[in-house]
Amino acid sequence: MTLFLLVLLAALVFEYINGFHDTANAIATVVSTKVLTPRAAIVWAAGWNLVGALAGTAVAKTISGGLVEPSAVTMLTVFSALLGAIIWNLFTWWLGLPSSSSHALIGGLCGASLATAQGNWHVLIWAAKDAKGAAVGLWPKVVLPMVSSPLIGFIGGALLMWFLMIVLRKVTPRIVNLIFGKAQLLSAGFMGFGHGSNDAQKTMGIITLALFTGTAQGVFKDLPEWASFLRVTSDKHVPFWVVLTCALTMAAGTAAGGWRIIRTMGHKMVKLQPVNGFAAETTAALIIHGASTMGIPVSTTHVISTSIMGVGASKRLSAVKWGVVERIVWAWVLTLPVTGLLGYGLERFLKLWM
Repeated sequence: MTLFLLVLLAALVFEYINGFHDTANAIATVVSTKVLTPRAAIVWAAGWNLVGALAGTAVAKTISGGLVEPSAVTMLTVFSALLGAIIWNLFTWWLGLPSSSSHALIGGLCGASLATAQGNWHVLIWAAKDAKGAAVGLWPKVVLPMVSSPLIGFIGGALLMWFLMIVLRKVTPRIVNLIFGKAQLLSAGFMGFGHGSNDAQKTMGIITLALFTGTAQGVFKDLPEWASFLRVTSDKHVPFWVVLTCALTMAAGTAAGGWRIIRTMGHKMVKLQPVNGFAAETTAALIIHGASTMGIPVSTTHVISTSIMGVGASKRLSAVKWGVVERIVWAWVLTLPVTGLLGYGLERFLKLWM
């Protein structure tokens, strides 16, 4: 029971860090275009993060039962996965790099599960079908979207920006800024909603996995009746108290802000005007919302970053500061393997002491 409480605490810490680490995803553009002040933008994003986090559980179900075999998961596995993700998130936040909290958690879970299974790679679900015939596993739900969603974000951002440039070619810059200064409030809110609907659900999934594991292993069998809410007999059922707790925690983390990453996302990659911010946020939000409805845990960081790059490249390729982009891409490439190694090493190390 003590280990479960540590898992729950680590999950909430991860969710809180996810909130301020990924705040830039929702508000960097609206801050850089000066449509909102940083404080107002954070409040706006936190509110929509909360609403989005309460909107569904499809992604949570993927995390809790569609990536690794539940039989290979112990409470220590989940704890090690969370610690690995937290370490990587804090490290990249310190460097000001917008890395993926989603992939950090998934990498940590895969690495820790491998350690628990003594290196048996079969515990990782690469590709399978669920009871309804839908595709599940690391390939369709993680690896393929990891490549395709940033590419769609880049192309979609560029195409939407080109379309707006054609439509608005005879409109004066002052009128364009006036219109999209207002429209960007909507796109930033939509982006905040999308971030909450996808990212908050990942922690819901990991807590549900811990509850299912604890129930199966008899951790909660001696608890009084009033604590029966901790018993979960299916990793496809996400309790409402888990949904609400994660939603509030992410909103609180978002409200804390993440200024290092905001500077990278909103100022260092490309110079943005309100119409550019609107195009990037709208593109990213549509992709993320679509992924959430299909239960795909995409990286909101990857999608909004490449959408911003696409919008910048629509002017000219030199408008994007590719040196900064290179640093971001390295963070993306390293996230899964590094957190996998962290999860594996932490599980092996903690097993000696717990």
